[in-house]
Formats: sequence, C-alpha cells, structure tokens
Amino acid sequence: MPAVGRNTKMQQWLNYRVRVTLHDGRIMIGQFMAFDKHMNLVLADTEEFRKVRSKGESGLGEEREVKRMLGLLILRGENIISMTAEAPPPNVKKSEGPLAGPGRGHAAGRGVPIAPLGQAPQGLTGPIRGVGGPAPAQMAPGAPPGMPPMPGFPGMPPPPPGMMQGMPGVR
Repeated sequence: MPAVGRNTKMQQWLNYRVRVTLHDGRIMIGQFMAFDKHMNLVLADTEEFRKVRSKGESGLGEEREVKRMLGLLILRGENIISMTAEAPPPNVKKSEGPLAGPGRGHAAGRGVPIAPLGQAPQGLTGPIRGVGGPAPAQMAPGAPPGMPPMPGFPGMPPPPPGMMQGMPGVR
C-alpha cells in the first residue's frame, strides 16, 4: 500500500467549503481552491468572522461577531491554526447543451477553410488565369516590327492595311 503524503491529504479537500481558524482568532470560511508546500491557502468567496468587544460603561464589554465578505483570499501558512470541512464541493454539471441549428447561437467558422490534401492553401496557389496581367492577345508571339503581318487563322481575313503590328510605342 503506497504511503499517503500530506499533499494527498490536502488534495482531497480541494473545492470543499472549509473553515480556517487563524492565529489572531479570526475565522475564514470559503471554497478551498489551492495550497502549496508552505501551507499557504487560496480561498474563494471567503467570509471573515471575528469577535469584537464593545466597550460598555461597566467595563465588561459585550462580545459580538462581525461578518465581512472578502472574496478571493490568500492565507499565509504560518498564521493558520486549523482547517475543517464545512460542506462538500458544489455539484456543477457540465452539460453539452443543445445542438447548433437555426435560431441557436454557435461559433461561426473563421478564416480560410482547410484545403484538401494535395492542394496548396488558398492564397499560395499563384496567379489565376484571366485575372490581372496583360490580355492573352498581347502575350501571343507576333512578327517583329517592320515585317509584314502574319497571316490570320485559317478562314479569317488578314488585318486591314495600315494596322501596325507589335507593341504600341515600339518601332
């Protein structure tokens, strides 16, 4: 049977509602969230209870308890006298909720959809044919300037006389 260490004993109380008594007489009640090797504690939703003596005329003051909400609290281990469990951890059920559908709020897809294997991601595919760049007719090889025009496609008449060949502005 494995030895049960102090850390294991402390871990069993995590998320429990605990009562911690301090050296100066104060009592802290809160949800036990964390601890370390020095016995420093982290408590959430903490309430502080302390006894206050009001000074009366007779010299014997009556003692009353004052409650104060503190919230998230770190307690130094050297000030702690005792710790006892008040209540078990709250039952919080993690529900998966209804499925997404019309009229339901659900996360929208962001960014570029995942490309199927074998294709480059969108934006890295290179130029698209017909979008941007010079027209295909300008990229077709032509006769050098000063040469008679090349004949057209079969069944097409030649270009009209006076029409220049080559790129504009180049002679």
